[in-house]
Amino acid sequence: MLMAYASVAAFFLVAIGFVLGSMLFGKLVRPSNPYAEKVETYECGEAPVGPAWFNFNPRFYIIALIYIIFDVEIAFIYPVATVFKRWVDQGSGLYALVEILLFVAILMLGFAYVWAKGDLNWIRAIKGDPRGAQGVSSRARPAARAAAEGAPAALGERVAVAEGGAES
Repeated sequence: MLMAYASVAAFFLVAIGFVLGSMLFGKLVRPSNPYAEKVETYECGEAPVGPAWFNFNPRFYIIALIYIIFDVEIAFIYPVATVFKRWVDQGSGLYALVEILLFVAILMLGFAYVWAKGDLNWIRAIKGDPRGAQGVSSRARPAARAAAEGAPAALGERVAVAEGGAES
């Protein structure tokens, strides 16, 4: 019984030896001359801007996940569509049609839930943030008045200094 597993163990050892041998051979053969531009982070041929770690809005991930979920679910309909004619010939076409319509109805219910929850909005209002409220723009009050009131200006706006009129 153990001899049956000996061939598996032998293949496992050969695989590990091949990987380690390949890595060792590559390390010995390839040149090693790192310099600043070579070890710099690669960003599609562009010079990197800013730090590599930054906060990324999770809404993009949520929308991507929703797309993948619906894409995979729709892919489940394809096999039924390929054999639907045969099912009609066998007399179970109405059953298959009702089944697919129920499946699509469940998908549409999920889509309506995601839409009603607001997960499909690119720009989402944050509770308590006047900039996210309907009809209120982030540039609703002038930057100079916002600075005079002690409130921070919206992103991208320049604040005028009261003394010399210089901008910061």
